[in-house]
Amino acid sequence: MTDLPDTEIVLKRAQTVLRIEAEAIRVLGDRLDDRFIAALELLATCTGRVIVTGMGKSGIIARKIAATLSSTGTAAYFLHPAEAVHGDLGVIQRDDLLVALSQSGETPEILRLLETLKRLGSQLIAITGAPSSSLGQSADVTLDCHVDTEACPMNLVPTASTTAALALGDALAMTLLVKKGFREEDFANLHPGGHLGKRLLRVSRLMQRGDEIPIVDPSAPFPEVVAMISSRRLGMTCVMRPDGTLAGVITDGDLRRRLSDPSALIRQTAETLMTNSPHTIAESMLAVEALNLMETKRVTSLVVVDDDRIRGVVHLHDLWRTELF
Repeated sequence: MTDLPDTEIVLKRAQTVLRIEAEAIRVLGDRLDDRFIAALELLATCTGRVIVTGMGKSGIIARKIAATLSSTGTAAYFLHPAEAVHGDLGVIQRDDLLVALSQSGETPEILRLLETLKRLGSQLIAITGAPSSSLGQSADVTLDCHVDTEACPMNLVPTASTTAALALGDALAMTLLVKKGFREEDFANLHPGGHLGKRLLRVSRLMQRGDEIPIVDPSAPFPEVVAMISSRRLGMTCVMRPDGTLAGVITDGDLRRRLSDPSALIRQTAETLMTNSPHTIAESMLAVEALNLMETKRVTSLVVVDDDRIRGVVHLHDLWRTELF
């Protein structure tokens, strides 16, 4: 027994676990070779779906890999190998690609899938700690994911091995993302309900457009300006020249500041009331950038323009609805 305090023993054990798992990933990175490139090519050229499978702890990792692929533009889902051999094998089609995880490479439920794959002609990527195993030898591409030791003190519980498999799955998904040219807006489109996805939404997805845009002519009299601001409920109106370009903006704040002389105000036109150089943004701007600009300039609306032509208006309320705050 050691004389170290219990808390120090616990911390040392935790540090050992982290070191072992970090080392497993480091060694895995050094081991990458042309087989990884071949696996990436199979994923990139797959015309069907990517089906990820694994049993037990490997199954949990497989679920995560499938979810990561799906969230980054690759049609992927998890297939439970035991359920597959009890009726779910029909989901595998010829154009699909199977990614199978098994540390031993001899998982019976996984091996039972091989006959169906060979019959269909579907391709197989194996992620295993035993490349010479039955699974490793049957795969079109086998990725070596063995670890020297588990982080478990008994070297039994899958720890370093599952961490390495997860990291290898992430490496495949992220390199595939780059290869496919997956962009921020693609991520936002696939994550409309997530906070991160909402922050990546483009202004074009949120802005008021068409008949929703408050617009008046430069010659519009004061009552018409008030009516337009009130009807669209954005607290402002655009002033548009005959050629469709933006001449200026009138806000309800602009009108309030002129109330000291109501008799003169009633005789004003949009051209004399407007701010000539309003803050504008492009449709391609991220919603979070629009929010930052509003906060910096202390405005509640921004006109969306393209070559000075009015494309829309984005209001602070539109950004509130995306839960950017």
